[in-house]
Amino acid sequence: MTTATHTNQTRAHSLAHLNVLISGASVAGPALALWLSRYGARVTVLEKAPALREGGFAVDFRGDVHRTVLQRMGIWDEVHRRQTHMGRQTIVEADDKERVDLPAFLMSGDVEIFRGDLSTILYEGTRDHVEYVFGDSIASLTEDSEGIDVTFDHGAPRRFDLVVGADGLHSNTRRLVFGDEAPYLRFLGYYVAGFRIPNHLGLDRTARIYSEPGRTLMISNYDGDPERAGAALIFGSERLDYDRHDTAGQKRILAQTFAGLGWTHAARALEGLESAEELYFDAIAQIHVDRLSKGRVVLLGDAGYGATMGGMGTGTALVGAYVLAGELAAARGDHRAGFAAYEAEIRDYAKGCQKISGNAGPFLAPPSEKKIRSRDRVYRLLGSRLLAGFFKRLTEKAASDLALKEYALEPSGAYASLNRQP
Repeated sequence: MTTATHTNQTRAHSLAHLNVLISGASVAGPALALWLSRYGARVTVLEKAPALREGGFAVDFRGDVHRTVLQRMGIWDEVHRRQTHMGRQTIVEADDKERVDLPAFLMSGDVEIFRGDLSTILYEGTRDHVEYVFGDSIASLTEDSEGIDVTFDHGAPRRFDLVVGADGLHSNTRRLVFGDEAPYLRFLGYYVAGFRIPNHLGLDRTARIYSEPGRTLMISNYDGDPERAGAALIFGSERLDYDRHDTAGQKRILAQTFAGLGWTHAARALEGLESAEELYFDAIAQIHVDRLSKGRVVLLGDAGYGATMGGMGTGTALVGAYVLAGELAAARGDHRAGFAAYEAEIRDYAKGCQKISGNAGPFLAPPSEKKIRSRDRVYRLLGSRLLAGFFKRLTEKAASDLALKEYALEPSGAYASLNRQP
């Protein structure tokens, strides 16, 4: 697959006859809603949470393909306005002595933004043309030759032409249509957790990272808030049997796993875990499905090709949304042709991005002291001026490995004003 942008143009047609349900209002769902609404489709975005999710981990974008999609969406400038401006990240010894200093470009790509801020940008840019329903979830899907009937946990049943599962690594839509997630979720031997703590280190858009064999604690401040910081815990483990909805149980797992961590600031950070109101906890894993669509249902973003971390999942989701909408419009709304073209365009690209995430856990929390030292030597080399350009090109390679089409919307009908592509 060659790296290129603006290499070919495909005529896109109005989708005014389509009524589409998208499950998930984080990033992939609203991104697809933006494009489908520009092509004239009627779009409903369904979100299980009662409101947009704020905060979350920072996500970054790298290379020409990410940049081109953000520019064609019309949000490039706003993403830059709300970027984190994250600075250096420092690996430390147990006594907090600095071991390795990582410059910002190593970790933050071309531009970095909180997932919650990106979600807000997309929501604000689509809410006038898209219906959003919060606090509900799909209960069942029944398809026939003309459409798909959807029942909900709370709302009245409705009928749509297409349904898109953009509801994350543990997709409810995928479960309903493709079956239990077990055959599709590839566990990579590590877990990650994140929560907010007081900024007792006085960090200002910087981070400090401490590792012992199989365990890493990172304390960071991405937004300049003098009162609050974020703690991230990464650890190697056999697969754990736990309830994804039991926050107290997850806190117990983390407290036991990180008990006795040698860093001088570890105990205070773990005190913050006990009182944390919100906790992110999940396996470092990937989703691999045999196909991305079944009938009138299609998977987008993490639901179809997710990686917990290190796989540029947010950038891949935005590219996927652009391609899915464009191919549906090119196929005049024929979902069979549109879904097949989307999968043909995105599958290898998504796999390439996933591939680089496979070593995220061992690199972030190496399993031995020897491997910790080896990782730190790599960081020192990559942070040098001599290798900075090489490493930047290396990290952008997978993100840019797609000949991105330009879907030119026919400027006719009531939806011409929504065509804001450059």
